[in-house]
Amino acid sequence: MRILVVGNGGREHALLWKLRHEAPAAEIFITRGNGGTSGLATALPLDPTDGAALAGWCTAHSVTLTIVGPEGPLADGIVDHFIREGVPIFGPTRGAAAIEASKAFAKGLMRDAGVPTAAYECFTDAADAEGFILDHGAPIVVKASGLAGGKGAVVCETVHEAIGAVRKMLLDREFGESGAEVIIEEFMTGEELSVLALTDGEQVVLLPPAQDHKRLGEGDTGPNTGGMGAYCPVSIAKTDLLDRVRREVFEPVLREMAAQGAPYEGVLYAGLMITPEGVPSVLEFNARFGDPETQVVLPAMAAGFTHHLADIAARRWRPSPAHHVLEAERAAVTTVLAARGYPDRPQKGAAIQLPPAVGDDVIVFHAGTSRDSDGSLRTAGGRVLSVTGLGRDVPAAARASAAAAERIAFDGKTWRRDIAWREIERARTP
Repeated sequence: MRILVVGNGGREHALLWKLRHEAPAAEIFITRGNGGTSGLATALPLDPTDGAALAGWCTAHSVTLTIVGPEGPLADGIVDHFIREGVPIFGPTRGAAAIEASKAFAKGLMRDAGVPTAAYECFTDAADAEGFILDHGAPIVVKASGLAGGKGAVVCETVHEAIGAVRKMLLDREFGESGAEVIIEEFMTGEELSVLALTDGEQVVLLPPAQDHKRLGEGDTGPNTGGMGAYCPVSIAKTDLLDRVRREVFEPVLREMAAQGAPYEGVLYAGLMITPEGVPSVLEFNARFGDPETQVVLPAMAAGFTHHLADIAARRWRPSPAHHVLEAERAAVTTVLAARGYPDRPQKGAAIQLPPAVGDDVIVFHAGTSRDSDGSLRTAGGRVLSVTGLGRDVPAAARASAAAAERIAFDGKTWRRDIAWREIERARTP
């Protein structure tokens, strides 16, 4: 078996880790790699966004499975290149990836499918958007419609903040063309939940749900980021809730995508708000594995993941009805260590000191790291490392993650010590 993983961040490192455990004899490759992937896969000097070149390389080297990590190559149509070449690949086509690449498209899709989501309006004119904000007040949420690296959603507590966010996106083009259209939607209260589903366009298997921590600061303060940590499992995600998410979110969206001529295959990520009444409402869809959710979901779940991906890519998937939800067999908590200046202006090049051993209950996934010619490790991106602790329950996993994160050193290390705080509080409640 030959496997290619496209991308080179923390999510892709976690995918490599899982693939290596489940397919130890496989030849595994990764595009470019990072400072921590060399022991798991062979790095290729190929651009992860060059779908035609990657499809040609996979054809020439008889690659049996390609897994796409980041959203950019999916939105650019990497899967379409592979389909034309007849090469197996796990991921949605360009048309289907629009569910993440365009929030305006996703909102319209949910409207047509009858999927619960926040009330919204779309705008390309700043004056019109500002008038809407003045009419509706705050709190309110402003989102760039296109891809913005997880930083395009701004929760605004005041009208002044919301107007400022609109002006940055539509007038200052803070996110380039990704912010040429904005979504303004109602602010929803409740608790967030990340649910990832494997699908061939019709059948659905849910992965163990996780909860992400998007705010930079402890106590969920500061700006939104791509994610500062996550944990799995989440005790509020009981069987009846997940059944409802399947029926009311995934299945109608997949039917509507097929009806619109863009059937969805791959992994579909639903970012949900669970309202105080227990109703799941969609905040966003992603067309790929979440980051940092992947760094907790894959270590927490039992074996069997790889064969699901291979079977979907080969169009021979027949999941057992008994496995419509894959269970977590242990708890996992990941703490993201970010560079100074993240998320706006992360500084690169700081030397990283890893302890000789982090313990059997910790996995360190590399994201924004690189190695000098002498092998020394340096920061090379905004989110540098994901430190995943494992345990019998979430509090134990959180302790392992935080203790290991404390021992890793680099100048400007930015991190939260309260990852999984909601679950820890629930565990303390009799």
